[in-house]
Amino acid sequence: MKHIFFIDLDNTIYFTKPNEKILMSGLYNLLDQEDLGISDRDYQSAKKEMLRTPFLKVAEKYGFNKEVTDRTVEFLANREVVEPLQPGEDYPYIKALEGRKFIFTAGFPKQQLSKVNMLGIADDFESVFVIDVAKTSKKEAFEEFIKKENLNRSEILIIGDDAESEIKFGLELGIETFLLDPDHLHLDAQTTYRGTDLSSLPEITGQKNKSSF
Repeated sequence: MKHIFFIDLDNTIYFTKPNEKILMSGLYNLLDQEDLGISDRDYQSAKKEMLRTPFLKVAEKYGFNKEVTDRTVEFLANREVVEPLQPGEDYPYIKALEGRKFIFTAGFPKQQLSKVNMLGIADDFESVFVIDVAKTSKKEAFEEFIKKENLNRSEILIIGDDAESEIKFGLELGIETFLLDPDHLHLDAQTTYRGTDLSSLPEITGQKNKSSF
């Protein structure tokens, strides 16, 4: 039975697309006024990727002007979400999990913590860890926390949507993973479990008889 859970935030606990206006309008307005040094076609593609991928990764991929990138990072580092966000429809499956639950999310602390507050879910988790990917990785954060808490890796399940981040790193650390892939974006990715929704979590975790779903 699994009773320790490392859970991603963006596009796992909630989804960015339904909350796009609240989350992205300020960023889009800023970038619309800048010379990014790329074509409009690439910019539109980059905007779509920003819904699923941290800004710095997108900026590097598309070759944004460095000065614009630096200004945007400063903006994001100081931004807070101040309007209510809606958790995903399947969030009750996460809320119902019994055991120790932790959020591990990459991004800017002020912004990510404000998302948790605006989702109204802070009390559902023991701790929220925000990882600055410019300084470290989720893998290192996982390792450090496991060592600090003396956790048994066989009791942990990592839940997330990023096949190249928490899912990959979890497998490398010998931890079972659940890849949430509602849009079938990672069909060839390695993972212990996968699903287009979270409805299989009670069975996977061994908590089927304890779930109200």
